[in-house]
Amino acid sequence: MTQAQTTHHGDNIFVPLKDVKFEDTVSHQCGVTMNDSVEARAIAEVMAAKPGIRVTYMPALIRIDGEGKIVFRMEEISEALGRPMTPHLFEISTSTHYGRMVMVDDNTVTLFGDMNEAMEYIKYDNK
Repeated sequence: MTQAQTTHHGDNIFVPLKDVKFEDTVSHQCGVTMNDSVEARAIAEVMAAKPGIRVTYMPALIRIDGEGKIVFRMEEISEALGRPMTPHLFEISTSTHYGRMVMVDDNTVTLFGDMNEAMEYIKYDNK
């Protein structure tokens, strides 16, 4: 187990319902949930080293959560994985996500917590 995994192992983003505070505000959080796998562990290891990212390990799942936006660079993940990772393989590795996922280029997948910021990257023709 790497230092990044050891540091973040045991963190838990879940709280009992009685401790949840409901607010009438907009969240700019974003993140992914992945089935525990070789690919997911490589992605988690890379992302755990980035500031503002929380990695949560569960028995069969790994969650990566952040605020604002999370940038996944395929070259970094490929290096940790020991084989190529493409944006398409990345999407297959993620069971689910929240926020807006945008494939910026062949090396970058970005999750946006702010829809307005994501719209800058999305080609939309309203004709």
